[in-house]
Amino acid sequence: MKVQKGILPNSDRPIWMVLDDDYLPIEPIQKYLHYLDSVGRSPNTIQTYAHNLKLFWEFLRDSKLNWLEIDLEQLSNFIHWLRNPNSGVLSVQPQVSKRCEKTINHCLTTVCGFYEFQERIGATEGVGVYRYQLQPGRKYKSFLHHISKGKEVKTRLLKIKEPKTFPGCLTPEQVNTLVEACNLLRDKFLIRLLYETGLRIGEALGLRHEDMVTGKTNEIHVVPRLDNVNHVRAKSGTERTVHVSKELMQWYSAYLIDEYPEDIDCDFVFLVIKAPGKGEIGTPLAYKTVDSLFRRLSKKIEIQVNPHLLRHTHATELIRAGWDMSYVQKRLGHADIQTTVNTYVHLSDDDFKEEYQKYLQTKRHEQ
Repeated sequence: MKVQKGILPNSDRPIWMVLDDDYLPIEPIQKYLHYLDSVGRSPNTIQTYAHNLKLFWEFLRDSKLNWLEIDLEQLSNFIHWLRNPNSGVLSVQPQVSKRCEKTINHCLTTVCGFYEFQERIGATEGVGVYRYQLQPGRKYKSFLHHISKGKEVKTRLLKIKEPKTFPGCLTPEQVNTLVEACNLLRDKFLIRLLYETGLRIGEALGLRHEDMVTGKTNEIHVVPRLDNVNHVRAKSGTERTVHVSKELMQWYSAYLIDEYPEDIDCDFVFLVIKAPGKGEIGTPLAYKTVDSLFRRLSKKIEIQVNPHLLRHTHATELIRAGWDMSYVQKRLGHADIQTTVNTYVHLSDDDFKEEYQKYLQTKRHEQ
């Protein structure tokens, strides 16, 4: 089986297909992927879902199961198969899981969504992967929590516990080192932008010049667009305004004056400048080019960095500075404040120590 990329006629928009062992499209998977495309999921998301469903179909083949007759117990065996696809082979060596817990949960989410879709269109009766229960206790209680606290919410039965991992944050000195390691003003500006705004890389690569507001109100408008020729997406799907410093806009101006290609019919902010064999000069920057950039920079400065690390760093600095969590949520573009709390609160032991010292000082003054 394989995942195959295609291009729609009269369009450069990619589509993804999962082919069986006879190189024929797997119809139920294609219906689901077409549905995801119709509701506006990004090409990258659809590609990931295609790879997850390919793994599931390989599990069905290896286990000699029919996708229409799968039950919860058999679906739970998919977890074991993901950890060790070759479990039928005897070995005296200790077995290490082939995939991490986060990857396994993502595969399960895809498969559960697939079956929920098939149930809605009447193809199956469902697998019973969800249950409905009253809202569990949450760290953050919204202002109108008392209205919805008695309502049932849908939770997934098949989910494994993921170890809490700290993605890390960069210090201001490390960010400066990262900027200095860049050869192009474009790349220096991109890193400064990600660090100061917390934008997702897809949001940054989708920026147009009309989104950059300079002058008295230095701000950036993050506008969701579905027609980006470089296939990037603003994940949240809602427009928001991010205020920035005058210094960041000076980086933007320097990039436009010194490097931005002349006489081109393109309004994207980030373009290919000099890259023989990596795209035509003047075309919008793509994900793979940025991935390549950060791999080179990581090797050069001997610090493992990626665009999302700068988002985590920005959010942590806001929280350390005492920002209200609802403001951080709005700036990052999260639909649910619980995502902000669970994912972007990265406070170190020094942060806790400093806060405790403040608490002691306050207590002494009160006495």
